[in-house]
Amino acid sequence: MTLRAEALTVAYEQREVIHGLDLEIPPGEITAIVGANASGKSTLLRALGRLLAPREGAVLLDGDDLRRLPTREVARRLGLLPQSPVSPDGVTVGDLVARGRYPHGRMLRSLSDHDRARIDWALEATDTAQLRDRPLDALSGGQRQRAWIAMVLAQDTPLLLLDEPTTYLDLAHQLEVLDLLADLHEREARTIVMVLHDLNQAARYAHHLVALREGRIHAAGPPAEVVDAALVDAVFGVRCEVVADPVAGTPMCVPLTRAARASA
Repeated sequence: MTLRAEALTVAYEQREVIHGLDLEIPPGEITAIVGANASGKSTLLRALGRLLAPREGAVLLDGDDLRRLPTREVARRLGLLPQSPVSPDGVTVGDLVARGRYPHGRMLRSLSDHDRARIDWALEATDTAQLRDRPLDALSGGQRQRAWIAMVLAQDTPLLLLDEPTTYLDLAHQLEVLDLLADLHEREARTIVMVLHDLNQAARYAHHLVALREGRIHAAGPPAEVVDAALVDAVFGVRCEVVADPVAGTPMCVPLTRAARASA
């Protein structure tokens, strides 16, 4: 499963956010998209998932222009979790996760045993099985986020696009979600693309890092090759030291204190 953008320009009315961007997502790997607020991370992901139409250029899925593929076919190959998704009033967690199976079914056909097994697996994997019968709008922000992730997992696509999947989650559940995605990649070689705010988590979990700055790619490659103090300063405006993570050995950003910045 390949996904790439060619000369991609995306705009909201007259305001361009992504500018002539070329990007190839490494198949079978985890890619993290990072950058400062308003750098274009979510806009890029929405364009890769066909939620936004390019002003210029194209997004290609296995060489096919994403805009020309049937919606159901796209949904069988690509699962997308946008920021702040909206659900119908009163929908339960179980109903929401079951919607992930719709691309695989036929009109008026009830769920198969395989569908139910994948729904059960997604609920268990995201620690939401005990919430199955509860309305989504009665849950905390973190519980809702895990329910949405369960829906995307139940969709069972070889390619996953996740926009800030750790939003609203406490540290323990952040790590659970990221570990789950890492396990999915390891067991099933799924291609995963996620927007993350935490650079250290991105460097630890991603094989490939894309750093955006003002709608353009500032750097891309394995975290060990691209994450350094110059990148953090240029992309985030933060002065830091980059050291080896004592647990994972991946690059870890340690911001300088105010006193250290003043004396540097």
